[in-house]
Amino acid sequence: MIRDVVKWRAFLIGAILAGTSAFLILEEPWRPPEPREVVPRGDLAPQEEMTIALFETARSSVVSITTEERVLDPWSQRAVDVPRGTGSGFIWDDQGHIVTNNHVISGASGAQVRLADGRVLDAELVGTAPQHDLAVLRIDAGLDTPPALPLGDSDTLRVGQSVFAIGNPFGLDWTLTTGIVSALDREIPTRGSATIEGLIQTDAAINPGNSGGPLIDSAGRLIGVNTAIFSPSGSNAGIGFAVPVDTVNRVVPQLIETGAYRPPVLGIRHSDRINQLAAMQGLEGVLVLGVEPGSPAAAAGLRGARQDASGRLVPGDVIIGIGDRDIADSADLSDALDAYAPGEAITIHVLRDGTEIDVPAALADPRL
Repeated sequence: MIRDVVKWRAFLIGAILAGTSAFLILEEPWRPPEPREVVPRGDLAPQEEMTIALFETARSSVVSITTEERVLDPWSQRAVDVPRGTGSGFIWDDQGHIVTNNHVISGASGAQVRLADGRVLDAELVGTAPQHDLAVLRIDAGLDTPPALPLGDSDTLRVGQSVFAIGNPFGLDWTLTTGIVSALDREIPTRGSATIEGLIQTDAAINPGNSGGPLIDSAGRLIGVNTAIFSPSGSNAGIGFAVPVDTVNRVVPQLIETGAYRPPVLGIRHSDRINQLAAMQGLEGVLVLGVEPGSPAAAAGLRGARQDASGRLVPGDVIIGIGDRDIADSADLSDALDAYAPGEAITIHVLRDGTEIDVPAALADPRL
């Protein structure tokens, strides 16, 4: 049957005898069925309008990152660059700096950045902070550098508020997922022996390829950098983590300026081995073995260990807390100091001669 040709069918209504007339009924030409009528949708809900506007505004600031790895061709014995992996990132400033995760570019020999307008640009590595899983790249986009995302703050985040993740999961570019802040102040282990602390937990779908992309609040402000998922299968299971923006805003400027990140300086000498021996004797905390001249510790009057007239070692102060955090060992001390900015005032809880006292101090900039 050919639909483009008009078809006729004849039906024999009745025939009585030879020579009698037959009645033919001619059928109408075949026509396809009419489509159903479309029902007008009406206006989008205000929440939908807000989400669409947020994505369309932030999209141009998000980038896709493709990394390369240099390998040796066994036949030609020449080093060649081959694709290694993908990730996400976002524009930090009008100088072309891009923030992403350290694990996105770790071990790569090169990286390319694809912008939302389709341009693909080579990127140079500016600096890394593995302890926070952050890295900074730079591209030269000329006068057409996309706008930077506006910055929010971490201190005002509340469990239950809406969040939005934009990235490139499984290579599917510029994907938007939504959810809420599920928990705050989480910590996860890194590939080494350290941990990343103070993370935002979210149920917004985060999958491989989202790493390094922005987590945004309902006002369109950057509140975190998507860094990891918790899933036995390696794909979204409703538990994702992001580095809070306060940490990002503290670490990234140092990476841009010096290529590395160092936390603010207190100015004491201490030893993991001595602290472990003290812990075996039931004394938890960080023993101050010495105080650097001119340091914040010296200005605060912290006391290091010393020898008395007979040559015996007299223990100095033991740091047992900073602010609202307890300090049990050197790792606790490093993590506590890392939560502050240079010049910020802190309160150090010290055990001195068996008595707990509070000592105020102002941390120093490690770059000075």
